[in-house]
Amino acid sequence: MSLSERFGDARLLWLLVLVPAFLAAYVLAQRRRPKDVVRFTNLALLESVVERSPRWRHHVPAALFLLAMTALLGGLARPQATINVPREEATIVLIIDVSGSMKADDVQPDRITAAQDSARSFVESLPPKFRVGLIAFSSTVRVLAPPTQDRDEVRTAIDTLSAAGGTAMGDALINGVGLVRPEALAASEDGEIPLLDGGAINPDTAARVPASVLLISDGANTAGQTQPLDAADIANQLQVPIYTVALGTATGQALIPDGRGGSRLQTVPPDPDTLQAVAERTGGQFYDAPSAGQLEKVYDDIGSKIGFRKERKDATHWPLGAGVALLIVAAGLSLAWQQKLP
Repeated sequence: MSLSERFGDARLLWLLVLVPAFLAAYVLAQRRRPKDVVRFTNLALLESVVERSPRWRHHVPAALFLLAMTALLGGLARPQATINVPREEATIVLIIDVSGSMKADDVQPDRITAAQDSARSFVESLPPKFRVGLIAFSSTVRVLAPPTQDRDEVRTAIDTLSAAGGTAMGDALINGVGLVRPEALAASEDGEIPLLDGGAINPDTAARVPASVLLISDGANTAGQTQPLDAADIANQLQVPIYTVALGTATGQALIPDGRGGSRLQTVPPDPDTLQAVAERTGGQFYDAPSAGQLEKVYDDIGSKIGFRKERKDATHWPLGAGVALLIVAAGLSLAWQQKLP
């Protein structure tokens, strides 16, 4: 961040050169004290009115005065503070992988349960006016809750999640984008997977209400009609950032159907490369969550990014207030200790 972004009038910062100038003047004045003392010939009287060497508190008022000057001169440049301001409204769609690999217990108690628990907490942490939707995907995609302000509906939908099947990540992403930007996408003939109209996408047709997609997955795309990166390109054109979370570890294992009526224990690592690429293409952010505790932290961080916006505020009152307070303290100490103002 440049000085022009940190201060309303950064040109006035040159006034701060007065602070070292005053400090130099004070040091020179202190060095002249012994010479002035020698000129006072009545040494007996001198000992009763002048300290042989000033005590440390002799310099405290002057130090506070210099700090006050620094704060006041800095305040003239009108410092700006960047603060998080809660958004009035936004639409967020949670997309949760419920493929068979989500049964792995490398994330305690298992991946699907950890995803449910953290999703409930995340939904509760969002501002009341936010609209939240929920999509679950495995080999197929299910919209369990369209974007709504009804938190009970979303929580109930989260409770129904269970793990089975493959991973149609790309189709799930297209569905998520379709929920937050319905005016820019059209439904396919079977009504299951929203696809693009024949013409080019016009981002100006997208709703002005901020919208984001949060994808939690633990595996590579293995099913569906759409590739994840193709879906990411569409989301990017529609200005929908996608935040992605790779849940689980590279050594996680789950019982996966073997196609012959049985099942076998199989290693089910997440696909962080694809998830990271999806996030980068859309202006979102990728997170790695190898544990339930880390997943909670991820949700907290995403909530702070989605639920708030950065806004610059004038912070002049802080240095000016501090400067005035320091001047008052400096004056009070100087009068109490030295019977004079600094």
